[in-house]
Amino acid sequence: MPSTTWNRHHVLSLADFTTAEYDTVLQTAASFQEVLSRRTKKVPSLQGQVVANLFFEPSTRTRSSFELAAKRLSADTLNFAAASSSMTKGETILDTAKTYLAMGTDIMVIRHKEAGVPNAIAQEMDRLGVRVSVLNAGDGQHEHPSQALLDLFTICTLIDPANPRLELLKDKKIAIVGDILHSRVARSNIWSLTASGAEVHLAAPPTLLPKLFAEYVFDEESESPEPKHPSSCPIPPSPHRQLFLHWELEPALQDADFVMTLRLQKERMTAHLLPSLREYHQMFGITRPKLQLCKPHVKVLHPGPVNRGVEISSDLMDDPEFSLIQAQVTSGIAIRMALLYLLGSSKV
Repeated sequence: MPSTTWNRHHVLSLADFTTAEYDTVLQTAASFQEVLSRRTKKVPSLQGQVVANLFFEPSTRTRSSFELAAKRLSADTLNFAAASSSMTKGETILDTAKTYLAMGTDIMVIRHKEAGVPNAIAQEMDRLGVRVSVLNAGDGQHEHPSQALLDLFTICTLIDPANPRLELLKDKKIAIVGDILHSRVARSNIWSLTASGAEVHLAAPPTLLPKLFAEYVFDEESESPEPKHPSSCPIPPSPHRQLFLHWELEPALQDADFVMTLRLQKERMTAHLLPSLREYHQMFGITRPKLQLCKPHVKVLHPGPVNRGVEISSDLMDDPEFSLIQAQVTSGIAIRMALLYLLGSSKV
């Protein structure tokens, strides 16, 4: 295990993660990935601790991954489902969290459809003066830290399996394509990838590009946010960040090393943002011919679940020469073991 001291009590966002923290998570996950390759895949690292998975929103990959990660660390697990809980009788979210606190929970993994819920629970735990850590497993359109970390781990271990670290992505071109407007995954990935020194290119139809980013696209000599070009604009970079917006796919894919596709989150779309799924696939769906614009050894990622034939062609999704989608699922267990271990170990 890395010897770096871990001082973070909660993992709610990647906005303030340091390079040392990224590297600690990556290297700890690499250690657990080795454990997961053994015949006996269990270690006693969190024996006696309780991990509560409080998922107020449906999930397959994230919930199962956190549950398995906790069990691999020998923690006791409690699983919450809103539909069969006392919330149907009027219990508040904070009262639910306090109930799990009273059961002796050490780490709460929170997913909710509204942004800020994990933060609110973390603040309440801090106010009560208890040593309970909160891990954000996805909140509204805010962030999804563990997904971005597993994406980072998947890419870094591909480049250097023995020593995954943030600096490996410096000057790599990474395209993020899809429903950026509604994507908490995109927001967390922007923090992690730009922190590495990678050049990040966002591509989507104008209706699916976050206004938050468009407001910062302006000419250097102008004080008003006016786009330089109707289809492609760089956000003026800070000393450590390179971020570009595209309303066409081709410039984002040109010479890209990695392409991340995002699911069209139709359940979050309150307006008619796309003419049709067929047209979206024609313009922004990732296919073999479109990948010819990228570097020869380009790899494709997707956080799942995937709408086959919409965000990515079905044959490409299943092609191990290009697709890292299954590797992401496997990486998710190691990364979540690392996060739970680091938070749990800080209590000892």
